[in-house]
Amino acid sequence: MKISARNVLSGKVIAIVRGPVTTEVTLEIAPGVQIVSTITSSSAESLKLSEGANAYAVIKASSVMVGTD
Repeated sequence: MKISARNVLSGKVIAIVRGPVTTEVTLEIAPGVQIVSTITSSSAESLKLSEGANAYAVIKASSVMVGTD
């Protein structure tokens, strides 16, 4: 896989919540560390995602916001 994004985290799919338009995918990238992504249900089907499968979280953002109370 060749992509321009520099933040690529490998993980295992631990949960999938399918909806008619979007699907929520949870990846565990380290023990107890999870990333949740919402993708189109069409993309989830094309990727053939299933619980227990290996996948990548690809993060490309122009900014990352940090806040405190």
